Amino acid sequence: MTQPQIRRRGGDAPFVDVHSPAELLARLYALRSGEAPPGLGALAAFAALRGLDAALDTLEAALRDGAHLLVVGDYDADGATGTALAVRGLRALGAARVSYLIPSRFDFGYGLSPAVAEAAHALGPDLLITVDNGISSVEGVARARSLGLAVLVTDHHLPGERLPEAAAIVNPNQPGCDFPSKDLAGVGVVFYLLMALRARLRERGWFGAGRAEPNLATLLDLVALGTVADVVTLDRNNRILVEQGLRRIRAGHCGPGVRALLRVAGRDPMRASATDLAFAAAPRLNAAGRLEDMSVGVECLLSDDAERANALAQQLDAINRRRREIEGEMKAQAETAVQALDLAEEGLPAALCLYGADWHQGVSGIVAARIRERYHRPVIAFADGGDGLLRGSARSIDGLHVRDAIDRVDRAEPGLIARFGGHAMAAGLSLRAEAFEPFRARFAAVVEEMLEGVASGPELVSDGPLPARLLTLETAETLRLGGPWGKGFPEPRFDGEFEVLQARLVGERHLKLRVAPPEGGSIEAIGFDLAEQLTLAHGRVRLAYRLDVNDYRGRRSPQLILESVQPI
Repeated sequence: MTQPQIRRRGGDAPFVDVHSPAELLARLYALRSGEAPPGLGALAAFAALRGLDAALDTLEAALRDGAHLLVVGDYDADGATGTALAVRGLRALGAARVSYLIPSRFDFGYGLSPAVAEAAHALGPDLLITVDNGISSVEGVARARSLGLAVLVTDHHLPGERLPEAAAIVNPNQPGCDFPSKDLAGVGVVFYLLMALRARLRERGWFGAGRAEPNLATLLDLVALGTVADVVTLDRNNRILVEQGLRRIRAGHCGPGVRALLRVAGRDPMRASATDLAFAAAPRLNAAGRLEDMSVGVECLLSDDAERANALAQQLDAINRRRREIEGEMKAQAETAVQALDLAEEGLPAALCLYGADWHQGVSGIVAARIRERYHRPVIAFADGGDGLLRGSARSIDGLHVRDAIDRVDRAEPGLIARFGGHAMAAGLSLRAEAFEPFRARFAAVVEEMLEGVASGPELVSDGPLPARLLTLETAETLRLGGPWGKGFPEPRFDGEFEVLQARLVGERHLKLRVAPPEGGSIEAIGFDLAEQLTLAHGRVRLAYRLDVNDYRGRRSPQLILESVQPI
């Protein structure tokens, strides 16, 4: 594993004059050119969303007609939370009938395809509302229209050259949209649409006479979870949404489903952070979409009964455990394949394309991410799609827009790729089995060309050394709850010199240390999946770490979460 280069965001001594956790938090905000997120009143106005009036006209008419609304969601955590939000919100606003459909990734693939439109039509709806998909579903929307179904598209993905001919499209990234926050997740787009619909219905006298106006803030736990899970940039707008959702979760004002997902993962909802949403709740939701049916996750989020939500969360937890087992087996095979490539090609290529005949396509994206982290290369992990095609999940590194790289391959060799789509850091594609080797070679060449001049090797950005006086439980608690941290507003990371007092392995894969800072005292440290760095952990070392809270059998103490161990 290549050791990262550590670059300090704050210089060599940014906290030398800081003496309290509150001062530290303020300094960290300043280093990120940010601030503590303000309240909901500071959210960007929904009026700037292109297509909003047409969407509100469509929804208002549907509500007044008592129409059957069918939400068509995606099979990831953003899609699941967005679907649950749409169903809950539309019901609260007075829709007569709202149901949902989450197409299986194995039977239908991503988005509103013609086949999904036909499956939706069989359920007898009057209006389809896409969540976290639809902006590229030109053929699917056309098929729905031919079946007599109107379609309202809500999405946040980048559009293609053509937009679907839907009744309305709400997507901050569609051409001509002036909405300032382009980084809304799919669930965020739905929340904005619901806020706008409530305002429209209020103006038109919809509420009253036995129909109460709902408080949509009660649904912010879903918005926070989906936003964090989709790893969108936490710009000011998204930080407000996530922070407000976390406040409700900590105060006990969240749905039984979110509470159950946290508890089944061993996290305390009353102390929930964005990290808990990202690494505890979200993976259990995603596991259902990866291995089985995301409807289990949506039902968990829709349940108002704590006992049923807990049972569904337990089911999701079991699916996630199985996902981890599959991931471990696939990762070991992928490691072997990479080592064989290294030997055969006298050095690894600029990009890695890996294939396993028995790999699970729902887990291939996680494996690609793990191999990328280890070798600091863009990785595409392919699995058999069962239809004569290989399905690949791509994960990229900073400096490479992987969807654009795949597009370059497609333009250079038309017909090599059956279909593809995605973002800068993640993408998906399908190709014929016989096209794997030609694609692999062409993709590596394209990536090498695109990365020319880009610094090679992993880089770790640190806020700088943390004085020993701040290595306390109070500081750890302040940092944990001081975010929300995430993409674009990174969680505080520090580096500094320590003396290793003890070093051992726990659970075979994790590195456990007790270290002493130069000023004296000692603190526990753990490096997850850093077992191979045990040989480096002796004498004086430079550690890169996050300061967190270790809650063990009710005893809370500060600990370092290691990201790098480098001998001095």
